[in-house]
Amino acid sequence: MSISIIILTFNEEKHIERCVKSILPVSNNIFVVDSYSTDKTVEIAKFYGAKVFQNPFINQAIQFQWGVDECNIQTEWILRIDADETIDQELVSSIQKFINTNSPEYNGAIFNRKHIFLGKWIRFGGRYPLPMLRLFRKGTAHIEQRWMDEHIVLDSGTATTLSGGFSDININSVSWFIDKHNKYATREMIDIMLKKLQLTKDSGITLQTGFKIRLKRYIKENVYGKLPYFIRPFLYFIFRYFIQLGFLDGARGFAYHFMQGFWYRTLVDLKCIEVDMAWSSCANNQEKIKVLERISEYSLKDHNN
Repeated sequence: MSISIIILTFNEEKHIERCVKSILPVSNNIFVVDSYSTDKTVEIAKFYGAKVFQNPFINQAIQFQWGVDECNIQTEWILRIDADETIDQELVSSIQKFINTNSPEYNGAIFNRKHIFLGKWIRFGGRYPLPMLRLFRKGTAHIEQRWMDEHIVLDSGTATTLSGGFSDININSVSWFIDKHNKYATREMIDIMLKKLQLTKDSGITLQTGFKIRLKRYIKENVYGKLPYFIRPFLYFIFRYFIQLGFLDGARGFAYHFMQGFWYRTLVDLKCIEVDMAWSSCANNQEKIKVLERISEYSLKDHNN
């Protein structure tokens, strides 16, 4: 099929075989953009026929865009999937039908994601289905240059939602989950603080991207983002766990909603407060950027991109 698949990896030997096997029925034109893994990720990917490129990792958005630009993709369509995700057979069939019968106005396809946490499908709390634009016609879309929560955005045409779905099934430890979200919290804090300095562009979510995706971003930036620190994660958890019925996900569901919906969001706020305090003696934005770089341990020289 006329599809290239991009997978970003770093030490994904637990997941990469499962991921590649699930997408081979869609296309064997697989590009792995690896951040210099030290395990068997590259070896496994090459065994299943993937073309492996390596590039230093800064964030997901930059790495994915590097893959689009540098992997010499010749196909009409590009599909993004993460190494710890798999697609189901119904989605495979939907993608095949979409590509074979697609009308010109559709330049993208939205997939519905389900999240599996400690073997438990998280069905409630607004976590299913999670629509994401993951398939697009080359040259008609771009990825938002954000540090966190980046989306593929259509520049022209429209997108349709395909039946079936894909699953996020990470089998690493709870300690790994906590460490990952600590890093995510730093990246999300960077987005928030750069916006506070008015050094970032508009989100870039377009009318073509999908209503649910646009609505989620609007609420996050214009409702949640305007609430006071610590109040917002508390209210979000209450909304997600009780109003959106997260309690129906059981004990492991509570752990997930609490950690991802309350603890993580509180951690983001804590990191924002740390930067706010350090900014109190700064005379201008350049000094504030230096503080943000020091606290986040990231170089932000490209923060205007």
